[in-house]
Amino acid sequence: MHQSLYFSEELEMLRDQIKRFVAEKVMPHGEAWEADGMVPRDVLREMGELGFFGIRYPEQYGGSELDTLATVVLAEELGRSTFSGFAVTVLVHTDMASPHLANAGNEAQQAKYLPDVIKGNLITAVAVTEPDVGSDVANLKTRAVKDGNDWVINGAKMFITNGVYGDLYFVAARTDPDVKGSRGITMFIVEKGTPGFSVGRALDKMGWRCSDTAELVFDNVRVPEENVLGEVNRGFYAIMNNFQNERTVIGAMAMGEAQTAIDLTLEYVKGRKAFGAPLWDKQAIRQRLARLQGEVEAGRQLVYHAAWLDAQGVDCVKEVSMVKAYCGDLVNRVMYDCQQFHGGFGYMREATIERMVRDARVQTIGGGASEVMLEEVAKRL
Repeated sequence: MHQSLYFSEELEMLRDQIKRFVAEKVMPHGEAWEADGMVPRDVLREMGELGFFGIRYPEQYGGSELDTLATVVLAEELGRSTFSGFAVTVLVHTDMASPHLANAGNEAQQAKYLPDVIKGNLITAVAVTEPDVGSDVANLKTRAVKDGNDWVINGAKMFITNGVYGDLYFVAARTDPDVKGSRGITMFIVEKGTPGFSVGRALDKMGWRCSDTAELVFDNVRVPEENVLGEVNRGFYAIMNNFQNERTVIGAMAMGEAQTAIDLTLEYVKGRKAFGAPLWDKQAIRQRLARLQGEVEAGRQLVYHAAWLDAQGVDCVKEVSMVKAYCGDLVNRVMYDCQQFHGGFGYMREATIERMVRDARVQTIGGGASEVMLEEVAKRL
């Protein structure tokens, strides 16, 4: 059993349960999901039934009321699946989108939606990024205007994970055009099927192929006052607050990916012979893998520490920003060397490492580009 200062026996049992699910339900089918461009909803509902979608949520709605470290266990083990499109489909639902409902939703909103979110009957997405606005959240252009007891939303969102097949969307829109920057943004709950709300197009990505990603269009989308999520004009702060959880999760997922890449490469170089001996006998190869293993262990401990700080209620923006920047860069360096040591086979589509290389590339981009993360660290030095 994995020993750690950070994880209780309960969390190690959760880790084992997720590992079994990945081995039995994901690994045999992931290639088909990659070809289909989506994770089947019955698989997600099964995860909901097993309690994986309610790890941090209140027991009254079907959750387990665990903390950030439990989230890290989930993300790390899903990252180890080798199908990161599957991992991010789940993690956007559990830790990037639905927390907006759990953290800012009122009692009526949570009672209406959270039980089905936890069961996997409603898959969620968060719609913040726009065609011209990525990490610069304060400058989003989508507008929402009050009309009687309703709000009318107009605009477009881009790169929205779970956007094609999602059921429930948490949408950021500017509600006060007279103020600039972070003020004047509000979050709204928008259900699939709301008139005027549509998927503009499904996006064709380099990696994360089994994760559905969309451009969303809002054309006079009318939602009632009760669909305002949190306080009017305070949505930016809710987005920033949840980014800490999102970035910790992405870091944990990246370290899971990196560990599996090293494991696969060790197996390959110990069996592949060149010049009369296994590649493992080449000092340059085994020392490079040893160094990478040390760096991954360091990254993993950084993730664990940031998650522990968050679980203690400590302000850890600096540490979480370090996690996102360091782990995103590291997983790509790991993938580069692991593919190199697979030789020509590593460049073939049939090789697991080839898919993992493509999937890892977005880790320095999504959820806050590395450059933006380093600026967050620099502000706090």
